[in-house]
Amino acid sequence: MDTKLLELLVCPVTKGPLELDRARNELVSRSARLAYPIRDGIPLMLEEEARVLTDAELGL
Repeated sequence: MDTKLLELLVCPVTKGPLELDRARNELVSRSARLAYPIRDGIPLMLEEEARVLTDAELGL
């Protein structure tokens, strides 16, 4: 994923920053506790498409 694009994208729920998880091919919103998938190079920024992050994944 292009780093400039990543700088522009925000979580649609919290409007907070996103982190790229290359291993899982996801954009992670720690504040919303959601991970948005990236499919075919396109981030799916819909809450319905996101998966909920566990405490362990957040390092809590």
